[in-house]
Amino acid sequence: MSEGKVALITAGGSGMGAAAARKLAADGYRIAVLSSSGKGEALAKELGGVGVTGSNQSNNDLKRLVDLAMEQWGRIDALVNSAGHGPRAPILEISDEDWHKGMEVYFLSAVRPIRLVTPIMEVQGGGAIVNISTAWAFEPSPMFPTSAVARAGLASFTKIFADSYAAKNIRMNNVLPGWIDSLPATEERRDTVPMRRYGTSEEIAATIAFLLSEGAGYITGQNIRVDGGIARSV
Repeated sequence: MSEGKVALITAGGSGMGAAAARKLAADGYRIAVLSSSGKGEALAKELGGVGVTGSNQSNNDLKRLVDLAMEQWGRIDALVNSAGHGPRAPILEISDEDWHKGMEVYFLSAVRPIRLVTPIMEVQGGGAIVNISTAWAFEPSPMFPTSAVARAGLASFTKIFADSYAAKNIRMNNVLPGWIDSLPATEERRDTVPMRRYGTSEEIAATIAFLLSEGAGYITGQNIRVDGGIARSV
């Protein structure tokens, strides 16, 4: 149990972000949720926490979330960065504007809240961060070009961060989901999965909860695949 600990979840109104919020609340965390739809604010209230309706592409909205959590509880122990969906097109048809948008959606949306919570965690003497990435960060697919490229960058960012802050007891890891039930299901996609099924948002949430827990206290700078066996390590 994590009674008294505080977790922030961005893009937490639905899907894997919402599942993470529910799991962490069940584990005893006090929850603060950001989402652009208003669903995150409603979910946070349902879970006895606080929420902000806003964008993880806005420093001001993210600061509102951090400030609200600090005003309410005076600490932040965990951060879960989820994201929406960026542009998709054949690789050479993606405009400069859409590449920049992909970086906003998949990379900077994580960097911004990390910048805000890290000094707080440093003063507290520790904390843990999990970014929801993608199984295709290292085995990129033409289906998700901006996601794969930006999240490969997020993996590099995570390792540099871990090297810089591990001695201060601040850990960061990425979860790499494959085909998850928050996405439309097709037989063709399911057949690419050795387990022959989609994963569930709850399975991703359980992995996130573990990585934030004391049991994962020696894990940092890693990319944890949760994909039913799609990715193959060499």
